[in-house]
Amino acid sequence: MAARVLKGERLEKELARLEAMTQYEKEYEAYAYVCGIDEAGRGPLAGPVAAGAVILPKDCRILYLNDSKKLSEKRREELFEEIKEKAAAWSVGIVSPARIDEINILQATYEAMRDAVGRLGVTPDVLLNDAVTIPGLPMKQVPIIKGDAKSLSIAAASVLAKVTRDHMMAEYEEMFPGYGFAKHKGYGTAAHIQAIRELGPCPIHRRSFIRNFVEQEDE
Repeated sequence: MAARVLKGERLEKELARLEAMTQYEKEYEAYAYVCGIDEAGRGPLAGPVAAGAVILPKDCRILYLNDSKKLSEKRREELFEEIKEKAAAWSVGIVSPARIDEINILQATYEAMRDAVGRLGVTPDVLLNDAVTIPGLPMKQVPIIKGDAKSLSIAAASVLAKVTRDHMMAEYEEMFPGYGFAKHKGYGTAAHIQAIRELGPCPIHRRSFIRNFVEQEDE
């Protein structure tokens, strides 16, 4: 963890950045459980959609924590472990490709988020969400545009969702070789689209997402 050794001005700058990302947590600090929510995997052609839910202890600061898309894979993996260790509660909800095809990706994302909240083990008082309001949940919700870059709780949720899903896609690479899932994580890269055309879809492809790339002869 040598990369985590920050001193002097660099440490002060990082702590100031993290402090700025606590504005929403501080706004709702009167509530016992403030939970960040974010998703990973809405756009890919294959694999599940994942949603993270994280309740961080008050005054918790995790160096380098940020929107998962702004972090290297190595840094995300490090933060993944640290978040799980330090969080007061955390969970990840998963919704399958088949379910995505059945109810559409937006509804599947909401379902993953509800599942994540339900698995926390405690009931949050407030949800800080990345840009959405989740139907079917009774607690107060605060949708925040680009929330994963503005809230530590949402950033933590984004890391948990992203890393959990990435691990699943690496496992799918072993189950369904030839598509490159470990590399592109199911997103629509040129290599992935070419593999679909050559090999046909596999069980984790979202049929509703790949109609432009394959002939749906089996339907």
